[in-house]
Amino acid sequence: MDVLLEIKNLVTEFMSEEEKVTAVNDITFSLNKGETVGIVGESGSGKSVTALSIMQLIPNPPGKIVSGQIIIHSKTKGAVDLVKLSDKEIRHYRGNEIGMIFQEPMTSLNPVFTCGYQVMEAILVHQKISKKEAKHKTIELFKKVQLPRPENMFDSYPHQLSGGQKQRVMIAMAISCNPSVLIADEPTTALDVTVQSTILKLMKDLQKDTGMGILFISHDLGVIAELADRVVVMYKGKIVEQGTVDELFSDPKHPYTKGLLACRPPLDKRMKVLPTMIDFMQENLDGSMTETKKSVDETINQYVITKEETQQRHELLYKQKPILEVKNLKTYFPIRKGVFGRTKGYVKAVDDVSFDVYPGETLGLVGESGCGKTTLGRTIIRLIEPTSGQVIFDGKNLLNLPQNEMREMRKHIQIIFQDPYSSLNPRMTIGSAILEPMHVHGLHSNDKERKEKVMDLLKKVNLKENFYNRYPHEFSGGQRQRVCIARALALEPKFIICDESVSALDVSIQAQVLNLLNQLRQDFNFTYIFISHDLSVVKFMSDRMIVMNKGVIEEAGDADEIYNNPQSEYTRNLINSIPKHKL
Repeated sequence: MDVLLEIKNLVTEFMSEEEKVTAVNDITFSLNKGETVGIVGESGSGKSVTALSIMQLIPNPPGKIVSGQIIIHSKTKGAVDLVKLSDKEIRHYRGNEIGMIFQEPMTSLNPVFTCGYQVMEAILVHQKISKKEAKHKTIELFKKVQLPRPENMFDSYPHQLSGGQKQRVMIAMAISCNPSVLIADEPTTALDVTVQSTILKLMKDLQKDTGMGILFISHDLGVIAELADRVVVMYKGKIVEQGTVDELFSDPKHPYTKGLLACRPPLDKRMKVLPTMIDFMQENLDGSMTETKKSVDETINQYVITKEETQQRHELLYKQKPILEVKNLKTYFPIRKGVFGRTKGYVKAVDDVSFDVYPGETLGLVGESGCGKTTLGRTIIRLIEPTSGQVIFDGKNLLNLPQNEMREMRKHIQIIFQDPYSSLNPRMTIGSAILEPMHVHGLHSNDKERKEKVMDLLKKVNLKENFYNRYPHEFSGGQRQRVCIARALALEPKFIICDESVSALDVSIQAQVLNLLNQLRQDFNFTYIFISHDLSVVKFMSDRMIVMNKGVIEEAGDADEIYNNPQSEYTRNLINSIPKHKL
């Protein structure tokens, strides 16, 4: 096979005032023509730093490549070590020989230029062609990546496109100069399973047409299994295991790889809790690791719930009177046009939706972006005012309550938002953020008692008490999500709406947060509405499930039953789009 890229003994370090961090620690692997190599690991494992090192995009200071070689086998210049090139020389290879799709398309695209202009600009930098030819080539690329109405897309700005469409623009830009190597850094992380499925198929098709090598970075082994030929597993800057997809999935050797495989909710079993990294390895105080020597199957099977246990739980749940009744709920948004802003029609985000939720139940809401699930969740607690319908909570119609009574009712119904960073005030310590709702609602006698309650909540969500005075930016995504959970619990609610609360987390952190939510439900008899586009996560969490599409309910019923025997074409497509790997 023709080797396209060789990484040899690469070391990349970052210097801070306190310490030196070795983000990439002596790694070696290669990429061949027409091959896809998956790099997998959690946040902080060194995956993205590896990609940025290859592209020579490490900011210096604070980072620098200390040693090693990055050899590109160039179409025109033969074997070249990118580490030795000057800033000016490296520009020939970026885009031209190595393309890169970044993780977050919204921040990678310039909001003040049209999508077409940005792709055209990349072509004009590397190719000696006219603007007219560059525009024609851009529109052809938009067709190639299956963007609808390519001519319109050329003149559209990034904010006018959906997440999946923006990602296609990024792919068009990355392949615009026919690179021999394409680096894809978490290109499908926050996308719906159906959009993710089409992006993965698109990348496979492009590879077939051009023979390029793809370096695909992800924390999700399911996605890697769908696309990659070989897998490189990274942990704390080092490669702990590498091999073919079949070798890695059938016989993982390293405990970290086993953990990554086991953390994802299985689709064919009902689980009590999800396995986490602690099931396979524990880090000692001196930094060394202790392995448990368990297999992935053994670990998963010890947590499986029988059908009888599930039936017993459901019999007890559905004997009760519903805690929440949603009746004929509609939330319409007006479409205004013209100078006077006349209403020309409505977007029916929630269209005549009815369902009940029972005390202690988790009801899952699943569907693609734009199906209305988040609007429904926010309408229930009147963060968005509905057009019509009823939301009866504990015998009271929330939609008839004046604002002061509704504010009082919010003590009992809380929401955990999708993005923990934007829902926390960056100027407020996490202790103050958790204490504030108790202060507003007059819970407990004084701030000393409230602070004691905060300390107790931090322990409940597995955070240290000494984190009280730290700020949100000092925490990882998983830790920030736990802070948001603690804040939601501060008012001792009966009902919690979880809106995509784990969608951006690593699979291992996601497993910990899901287990925590289930444990809290058990301890405090919480009732949840769990909103997500990830059907495997919803299936694990939920007793019953509602599938939404274009503002209406496609189907509803027992979570296992819907997965095993979907009634609608839409649900079948959702299920078929989930990356499946056989352990």
